[in-house]
Amino acid sequence: MSAMLYEASNILAATVPQPKSNAPSELTGKVDVVLGILAWAGTAAGVCGVLVTGAMMAISVKRGESSEHMSRLGMVLGGCVLVATAGPLVSFLFK
Repeated sequence: MSAMLYEASNILAATVPQPKSNAPSELTGKVDVVLGILAWAGTAAGVCGVLVTGAMMAISVKRGESSEHMSRLGMVLGGCVLVATAGPLVSFLFK
């Protein structure tokens, strides 16, 4: 059964077109700059989110309040992971 699936995947993968990139170099340079700025901004937003969440946790512990800060921290860290893996993931899928 696995040999049959292997052959089927070889046949199906052989017909996938692999288009060539014909974008002008001026455009790709500008797109790279914009993507670099967006990656930097995403990283800065993630660091800021972790700092703000940590400050809110510290303030509520000092006041004796309990809040859902761990879920906020989880969301911020999930966003950080998404921003950090976006570039390599797209490179893996499209190159």
